Amino acid sequence: MHFSLFSKAVYINRRKRLQELVGSGLIVLLGNEESGMNYKDNCYPFRQDSSFLYYFGLDVASLGALIDTDNDSTIIFGNDLSMDDIVWTGPLPTVSELAAEVGVEKTRPYAELGRQIIHANSAGRKIHFLPPYRPENLLKLSEWLQVPVSAIKTHHSIELIKAVVQQRSIKEQVEVDAIEEAVCISEDMHLAAMKHAVAGMKEYEVVAKVQEVANAAGGRISYSVILSVEGQVLHNHYYGNTLHDGQLLLVDAGAEQKLHYAGDLTRTFPVGRQFGSQQREVYDIVLSSIEKATALLKPGIQFIDVHAKAAEELIVGLKDLGLVRGDPAEAVQNGVHTLFFQCGLGHMMGLDVHDMEDLGEEYVGYDDTIKKRTDFGWKSLRLGKKLESGFVLTVEPGIYMIPELMDRWHSEKILSSFINYDALQAFRNFGGIRIENNFLITPTGYRKFGKYLPATATEIEAVRQQYV
Repeated sequence: MHFSLFSKAVYINRRKRLQELVGSGLIVLLGNEESGMNYKDNCYPFRQDSSFLYYFGLDVASLGALIDTDNDSTIIFGNDLSMDDIVWTGPLPTVSELAAEVGVEKTRPYAELGRQIIHANSAGRKIHFLPPYRPENLLKLSEWLQVPVSAIKTHHSIELIKAVVQQRSIKEQVEVDAIEEAVCISEDMHLAAMKHAVAGMKEYEVVAKVQEVANAAGGRISYSVILSVEGQVLHNHYYGNTLHDGQLLLVDAGAEQKLHYAGDLTRTFPVGRQFGSQQREVYDIVLSSIEKATALLKPGIQFIDVHAKAAEELIVGLKDLGLVRGDPAEAVQNGVHTLFFQCGLGHMMGLDVHDMEDLGEEYVGYDDTIKKRTDFGWKSLRLGKKLESGFVLTVEPGIYMIPELMDRWHSEKILSSFINYDALQAFRNFGGIRIENNFLITPTGYRKFGKYLPATATEIEAVRQQYV
C-alpha cells in the first residue's frame, strides 16, 4: 500500500528548498488527526493538512515532522499500529516504511515530537510553525511551547509562512497535471447537474447527482456544494428548495481528486429549457465580464486591477439595462458595483480550494507592494497581488440581486446619482448569476484548465433542451 503522492524526489527537493528559504531553526509541520463527529469513533472524513501533504505526501492521520535546518535533519513522528488497531484496520505500513517512501530515514514515536519541541524551546532555539486551524494541533502547540491558547497566533513563524507561500504558489508540472484532472472531474459534476435538474426536484436531489460524480472518480468534493435557486445568497448550503420552471439554478461545485488537488467551477442555468429574456440579458453581462477578465491574465498584472476591469464590464452591461448611469470606471471607483458584485473576482487554488487560506490572505493574496482593502466588496477579494507564471487561480464574476441590500442602500440613498433604484425594483426577485473557470498563469499569458463545459447561454440551452 502506497500513501505518497508523487515521486520521492519531489518531496526531498521541496524540503531542501524550504530549509534554504527559512535559513535556521526548527521547522514543525503537523499532520491532522481523526476528529470525532458526534462521538470519538464516529469521525468526520479524514483530510490531511495540505502543507504536510506538500512536504511529506503522507495521507495518514496522527503524523508530525521536524526539519532541523541547522543540523540538516528530518524526522517523522508517528505510532505503529497495535494488534488491537490491526483487528479493526488490517495491517498497514509502519511509520518507517511510510517515511522511506518520501525520502525520510529517521522516525520516532509521536510522543517524542512534543519532548523534542519542549527541549528545543527551553534551549532557546527558534521554532517555526504555521498558524494552527485544528483545535487538536492548537492545544498541542500551546502545551509544548508553554504559551496560552489565546496567544499561539502571535507566535507562529512569519518566515515559515512566507517560505511556504512562495513554494506552494508556483505549481510544479505534476501539480498542474493533478489540477487538470480535478477540473475535468468538476466539469463532469456540472454536466450532471445540467442533465438531471428538472422542475419538481429538490435541490438536494441534484446535489446527490453532483457529489456522485466526484466519488465515482475516486475523489471527493473539494468544498461543500453550493447549489440553489436563491443564487443571490453567495454561499448557500441549504438544499431544501423545490425547483420550478422560470428559476435559475446556480451550481458552484468542485472535485478534489485522489491526490487532493482541487477544482472550483460555477455555472448558472435555467431550471427549464431556456433562459427568460431578462435572465439571458444579465447572464450575458456576467459572461462578458469573465471574458474581459480572462483576456487580461498574464504575469505582472495586479489581480486587483483585473477585478476592477471585470467590475467595470458589469457596470457597462447594467448601464445598458438602465439600472446604473454614469462613467463605468468612475462608478467602480465609487463602489457602485458592490451593490451587484459583493465578493472577490477570484482566489488561488491548489491543494486547498482557497489555496493556503489558513496561512493568511495578507501573505497568500497580497504582499508588501499591495495591501488588502477593507471597504465593502473589495474586502472580500482574496487575491490582489501581481500574478506570476505558475499561479493557479479562479475567475468568477457574478451579479447578485440581494433585496435586503438593495433596500438598505435605497433607504440611505447610497450612490443614488449612479443607481436607478426605481428600475431596480423589477429585479428584486431575480436571484444571482455566477460563472467561474480555473486558470494557470503561463510565461506569456494563461491556460484554461479542463475540457469542454458549456458557458454561453446558447450552449447551456442546447444541453438543457437535450435532457429536459
